Amino acid sequence: MAAKQPAMSPSDLPVEEVLDRASGPRRAEADELLAMLGEVSGEEPVVWAGRIIGFGEYAYSYESGHRGRAPRLAFAPGPRQHTIYLPDDFSERWPDLVAGLGPHRASKVCLYLTRLTGVNRDALRTLLERTLADTRA
Repeated sequence: MAAKQPAMSPSDLPVEEVLDRASGPRRAEADELLAMLGEVSGEEPVVWAGRIIGFGEYAYSYESGHRGRAPRLAFAPGPRQHTIYLPDDFSERWPDLVAGLGPHRASKVCLYLTRLTGVNRDALRTLLERTLADTRA
């Protein structure tokens, strides 16, 4: 019996299929995010876990022994918001960037953008660059 793939794995799902989950103005914003993450990473997009568009890949391991792999940069477009995946506690680590970002919500590892309207693209790009540097360290 073949081993089950971890939930967070790259797939062959077409990127366009995931982008199309965002509609109306969010669809154009998803294209903008796709371009920005691609430029910052220098990598081609790959769909992870059936819904996340990731760029590059890295392996991680915790002191607990848990290991896995994840995209270096990633986002998930959706019908209500865009979710950008960032390092643990990014808002505490980089409060200057988060404060200057514009309208958003944040959790421990996710940045939620309802719309890109009003979002400071320079601050967002710098967050992505720091994330990339963090995943390479």
